Amino acid sequence: LLTCLLFPSRFNWSELTPLGLWGRTLGLQTENSQFLLEGMPFRIFGGSMHYFRVPREYWEDRMLKMRACGLNTLTTYVPWNLHEKERGKFDFSKNLDLRAFLSLAAKNGLWVILRPGPYICSEWDLGGLPSWLLQDPEMQLRTTYKGFTEAVDAYFDRLMRVVVPLQASIYKKGGPIIAVQVENEYGSYAKDPNYMNYVKMALLNRGIVELLMTSDNKNGLSFGLVEGALATVNFQKLEPGLLKYLDTVQKDQPKMVMEYWTGWFDNWGGPHYVFDADEMVNTVASILKTGASINLYMFHGGTNFGFMNGALEADEYKSDVTSYDYDAVLTEAGDYTSKFFKLRQLFSMVIGQPLPLPPMIESKASYGAILLHQYISLWDVLPALLQPIKSEFPVNMENLHLNDSIGQPYGYVLYETVIFGGGHLHTRDHVRDRAQVFVNTMYVGELDYNTVELSIPEGQQGFRQLRLLVENRGRVNYGLALNEQRKGLIGDVFLNKTPLRNFKIYSLEMKPAFMKSLQQVSGWSTVPDYFVGPAFFRGRLWIEQQPQDTFLKLQASPGCSQSRFFKKLGWEKGVVFVNGQNLGRYWKIGPQETLYLPGPWLRRGGNEIVIFEERTAGRIIQSVDIPYLGRTQYVD
Repeated sequence: LLTCLLFPSRFNWSELTPLGLWGRTLGLQTENSQFLLEGMPFRIFGGSMHYFRVPREYWEDRMLKMRACGLNTLTTYVPWNLHEKERGKFDFSKNLDLRAFLSLAAKNGLWVILRPGPYICSEWDLGGLPSWLLQDPEMQLRTTYKGFTEAVDAYFDRLMRVVVPLQASIYKKGGPIIAVQVENEYGSYAKDPNYMNYVKMALLNRGIVELLMTSDNKNGLSFGLVEGALATVNFQKLEPGLLKYLDTVQKDQPKMVMEYWTGWFDNWGGPHYVFDADEMVNTVASILKTGASINLYMFHGGTNFGFMNGALEADEYKSDVTSYDYDAVLTEAGDYTSKFFKLRQLFSMVIGQPLPLPPMIESKASYGAILLHQYISLWDVLPALLQPIKSEFPVNMENLHLNDSIGQPYGYVLYETVIFGGGHLHTRDHVRDRAQVFVNTMYVGELDYNTVELSIPEGQQGFRQLRLLVENRGRVNYGLALNEQRKGLIGDVFLNKTPLRNFKIYSLEMKPAFMKSLQQVSGWSTVPDYFVGPAFFRGRLWIEQQPQDTFLKLQASPGCSQSRFFKKLGWEKGVVFVNGQNLGRYWKIGPQETLYLPGPWLRRGGNEIVIFEERTAGRIIQSVDIPYLGRTQYVD
C-alpha cells in the first residue's frame, strides 16, 4: 500500500514554517475545501504532545522527532488544574512554562494547534478542571452556570496573556499558533446549548484571532458544533463514509482528523493495549489519500506523573495507570517505535522532499537493586507532622478547610473516629474511591465501589479507633458524571445502622513540603523482614556518572532474606518519590510494572527514594533499562 498509493498531490511544507514566514498577517484560513496558510495551500500533518506530561528538558528532543517523522504541527492541551491549583494563584513556571514551550515549537519549525479547554479530557484528572470547583454543591461543570463561567473567565483572563501574543497572524516574529480549539468533545456531553458559544466568545473577547476548531467523535459531531468554528472528527478505525459525513454538518470546508488515535490508554487491572502498526499506518495513508489533514493522538504520550491520572466510569469505575505510553509513535520515554519509521516513510512520500535525520535516542540505565533500608509507620507520622481537622460529620476532600480553603485535590485522606465495639460497617456507597479499614492499627479490610460492607471484630471493653484511609484514585475525565467527582467520604458511614460521628480528618496530599518534612522526622527504623503498612520506606540510589533515564520495578527479592515470611511479600500498592518528585502510583494488579524515572530528575551522587506503601513491602526495588507495561491486548 505504501509504495503503490497514489496521492492527489505532493505537499512540500519545508518553507512554510513559523520562522520562515515573517511579517505574516493572514494566518490559517479555509477556502474551497482546503487550508491556506498566508494564502498558500497547506495541509496539517500534526502530532499531539503534552508539555505537562514530558520533562521540560526533553521538549525539544520530542519536537525534533516530530519534524523527522514528517510532521509540521504540534497540538497540545492546556491543563487548568495545574495552572491554577489554588483559586486565583496561577503557575506558568518550570514544566508549566507554556510560553517557553510554544516558542520552542516555533524555533523547531512546528506550527501549533492549541487546545485550551477549559475541559480537555485527555485521561487527566477531572478532564483538566480544578477540583476546587466542586466545593460548590450546586456546581454544573461545562455549562453556563454562573459559578463555572466566573471561574473560567478569571482563568482565561490570565491564560490568554500568554497565548494571544503567540498567535501566527499577529506576532511578527514567528508566533506558531495557527488554530485554537473551542472546548473539547462537547458533543458527547451537550448539557447546555449556550455553552459552546460562551466558550467561543470567551476566546474571541480576549484576543484570539486565529482559526477556531471543534473536535468530536462521529456521534457527537452535530451536537458539538458552534458557528464560526471548523468541525473536526476523532476516530481510530476509518469507517466507510466517515470523512464525507463531515460534509453533512459543514459545506465546502477542509477535512481534518483532530484525533487519529495511534494507540489507547490503560486502566489498572486491565491489559496494556496496543494497536497494530501496519493497520495504523494504512489507515493514515487512506486518510491522506482523501486530501484530509490529520493529527496523530498521541505522537508522544508521556506520563501521568503524581496523582494526575484520570478514570472512566461506564459500567464500573476504572482508574487510569501512571504511564501514558498509549502505544504511541514514540514510547513513554521518547524512544522510536516501528510506527515512527513506517509513518516517516509515508510522510516522506507525500512531502516529496528529504526529511531531517531522526535524533539519536537517549540511552537508558540499569542501576540494579536499590535497598530500602528504613521505614516509618503512617501511625507514627500522624502526631509528628499532621494536624487533624475535627468535624462532627465526614467531609469530602474538596471541602476540607485546607490550602487557603480550596480543599484537598489529590492523594489520600484519613478519617478517624472512636467506636465502642464491633459489628456491621456499611458505607452506603460513600467511599471514593478505595478505603483501607483499621481498628487501632489492625487491618480489617477494604471498601470500594464493589465492597460496601465489612464486619468489625468485637474487642475488649473500652473505646477503639476506627480508621478509614481513603485514596482518591483519580477523577473521571470523560462522560456525564463529572459533577459527581468529589472524593474521600462523600456521605455517612454506618456502624450497626448508626452513622459515625466526631471525626479527626488527616490530609495526606503528600505535597513537596510534607515529603521534605518527612525526611527530618524522628522514628525511622530498620526495615524488618516482615512488615505490614501503611508506611513510608526510604533508600538511596547512588549514581557515579551522568544520570540517565531508568525504570523502577517494584518487586520482592527473596535473595535478600531467608525469612519464610519475606518470600511471600512484595510491593503491593502505593506511590514512589525520587528527590521529591512524585513518579506516580504502582499497583500489583497491573498491567503496568515499571515506573518511568527521567534522567533529569536524578543527580550524580545520592538520590533519595521514598515509597508510600499501603500494605506489604519488599526490601528492594530494581532500576532497569527496559519498561514493562504489562500483558498486551490488541485494540479491536
